[in-house]
Amino acid sequence: MLNYFLNKITYAILTLFGVITVIFFLFNVLPGDPAQMMMGQNDDSEQLTLVRQKYGFDQPVSIQYLYYLNDLSPLSLHSQRPEDYTFLRDDKYRALVLFSFGNINAVLKTPYLRESFTKQGKKVTKVLAETLPNTVILAISAIIIAIVIGLLLGIISALFKDQWLDKSIQVLSTMGMSVPSFFSAILFAWVFGFVLHEYTHLEMTGSLYELDDFGEAMHIKWKNILLPSVVLGIRPLAVVVQLMRNSLLEVLSQDYIRTARAKGLSEFQIIKRHAVKNALNPVVTAISGWFASMLAGAVFVEYIFGWNGLGKEIVNALNTLDLPVIMGAVLVVATVFVMINILVDLIYVWLDPKVKLQ
Repeated sequence: MLNYFLNKITYAILTLFGVITVIFFLFNVLPGDPAQMMMGQNDDSEQLTLVRQKYGFDQPVSIQYLYYLNDLSPLSLHSQRPEDYTFLRDDKYRALVLFSFGNINAVLKTPYLRESFTKQGKKVTKVLAETLPNTVILAISAIIIAIVIGLLLGIISALFKDQWLDKSIQVLSTMGMSVPSFFSAILFAWVFGFVLHEYTHLEMTGSLYELDDFGEAMHIKWKNILLPSVVLGIRPLAVVVQLMRNSLLEVLSQDYIRTARAKGLSEFQIIKRHAVKNALNPVVTAISGWFASMLAGAVFVEYIFGWNGLGKEIVNALNTLDLPVIMGAVLVVATVFVMINILVDLIYVWLDPKVKLQ
């Protein structure tokens, strides 16, 4: 078990290091002056010079890369000279000094994702903290819909194999996998938020928190989550249906299922006690992958429904070339992918004791 976790931690660190390297050099070869982006319409050359020095933009790309790694690392080195970029400023870092040598402090700190170019010096961590929870809530709602309905339809489809009910479910699931999310979002918003608004009382756009009619306070609007979560859950739902059907049919053909029938167990008991749990492994793989991808794949759905989540923030950051926000969002999504990968391995062991953590 210890070796497994050590290997997984090593894998996670190397994966995130690769992601950090790719996104840094990818976005730092783009045309444009980051200092000018931060200053906006201000063309004061003296102010631009000060901004470049403050944020390290006056250094070669290789040095800026090392600065970025130092900012992200929980264990980092910082200069004691105020004019240096790596000076341990209270407004940048939340850190604990471990020890000092020469003019360098070794510190333990929270990762620093830098500041937004377009939000007047607002920290990227604060931007993500305001948007990521909304996306997580949306993704969880969508995956719950996909799991509950998908497993139910998959079981029904397997039990009524090759009958009209099975064929109908297969046609619907195939359509669900084929239709792009942005098209489904537009269609659902128009039909249920506009055409049938009188009956559904749903809005075409809206987020989890909205101002009241007097513009004085924010209130939770749970009904706004219904349409985007259904749209986001359609494709994983269709995948779950197909996987559950095929996996359950394979399990039902095994010898131990025939033995259970010979012992007089009812079909319901066989499905509940033996078949479903053993058929869940491929479904777990699909669900884990879809849940992680929802954090990145919710971009179009959030933007169309006006849902103030990470996806919508990424679109806005791309439109304004707010590079720190984009890089921070990509890094957060990559971290979630790695964590879910480890969690899925543990779920495998729970579902199938024959699987060992190696």
